[in-house]
Formats: sequence, C-alpha cells, structure tokens
Amino acid sequence: MNLNLTQKNALVCGSTQGIGKASAKQLAALGTNITLVARNEDKLKQVLLELDTSLSQKHNYVVADFQNPKQLQEKISELQTPFHILINNTGGPAGGPVFTANLEEFEKAFTQHLKCNHVLAQLVVPAMKKEQYGRIINIISTSVKQPLNGLGVSNTIRGAVANWSKTLANELGQFGITVNNVLPGATATERLNEILNNKAKKTNSSIEEVSNAMKNDIPARRFAQPEEIANAVAFLASEAASYINGINVPVDGGRTKSL
Repeated sequence: MNLNLTQKNALVCGSTQGIGKASAKQLAALGTNITLVARNEDKLKQVLLELDTSLSQKHNYVVADFQNPKQLQEKISELQTPFHILINNTGGPAGGPVFTANLEEFEKAFTQHLKCNHVLAQLVVPAMKKEQYGRIINIISTSVKQPLNGLGVSNTIRGAVANWSKTLANELGQFGITVNNVLPGATATERLNEILNNKAKKTNSSIEEVSNAMKNDIPARRFAQPEEIANAVAFLASEAASYINGINVPVDGGRTKSL
C-alpha cells in the first residue's frame, strides 16, 4: 500500500491542537511538507517544532482567523505554494438548541466552516489540477449522518459543509482530485471537554457521570484519541485512496447508528 507522501505539500487548518495537530503530525511523518494554519502564533511555533523532518520535509505556518475569510485568502495567496492536500478543520460552534439560536450564531458558523473551506478550495484547486493530484479532506462530525442533541447550529452547518463537499467531489473527480469528509465521533479534545462540562452543569451531574454515559453509547466504550482520527485523514490523503471520492467516513467507535 502506497502511503508515501514525500514531495507533497499540505495545508492543515486548525492545527495547533486536537485533530488538526494530530493530522499535521501524521502527514509530516509520511513525508509531507506542512503549512500549519491557526490564530495563535505561539502555539503554531510549538507545533512546528514537533513535526517530523527526517525526510527533509520543510514546514511553515500562517497566522489567520477563520472569522475573516478575506484575510485568510490573502495570507494563503501570498505563499504561492502548490498544495496537493487541504485539510479543512476548525473549532465547532457553541452548543444549544437550534430553535433558540440567533442569526449571528448561524452566520458566524457559516463563515468559519463553509466560507473559509470554499475560499481555500478555490485557492488550491488550480495547482491540484495541474498536478493531477489533489486531496481535500474536511473534518466535520458524525452529525451529518445523525444530528446530535444540543448542537443545533453545529448540526445545521455541518450538514451544509457535507453537501458542499459532495458537490465539489462530483465536479473535481475528473482532475484526479478527491474530496472526502472525516466524521469524528467523541474524541478526547478540548471541544469534548467543553461539551462534557456544559452537559454536567445543565444536568447537575459530575463530569465522570456525563463522560461514562456518553461512553456507554459507543460500542467501543471509550473516546477516540486525536491520532486515531488523523490515521483516517492520512490514508485519504495518500495515493492508496485515489478511488475513494465524495464519501463520509465516520471514525466514531461505532456510535453512529445509521449505515
């Protein structure tokens, strides 16, 4: 199986923690040159030091805010790097019922997730077409297959991103470019800690009680580690996944009940 990604350039978003960071490290370990993207420069510098360079990989970073698509577009354009791999990944919207969500919450999430994904795709696809090799991988959520309680805005926007992705896959497949979605289940990240804390407060329960209840809904009976999600990302980025296009890949320990 060909998992070699030497001489490939990857743009990895939200890469200072959690799944984004784990994905950057896994891709680097396979030989990829990584460009990290996030808001916090200090954290970006730290992650940069953790990336594998044993195969003469060259890594850098860009400081950008995903609430500002124009700024993101300008900063990535300045690089003039032909990217072969784009990992779209950013923090999820705040929890809460969909009915009580205000319009600003939808607008913020739509900008952060769909608009920025689209801006980045438009920037990287011309070079991918030229190379006849492209991998656009969107880190979304299992909520695109089965909406999650208490995450109304997230469920809505994630669904929009999944449909954008499928449409893009249909349009770009002829150029050797694949577009796929990785759908993490409950993963041991800051995002999960936030969800557990909020649920514990609302139900007047302990973090341990809420955590155990959530694990009991997962056939694997545990939370994923970010590296386990990153393994799926790295596979989809490789030559080995060249005929996998336009799909949703749940990495959730079996939690999603639908096929």
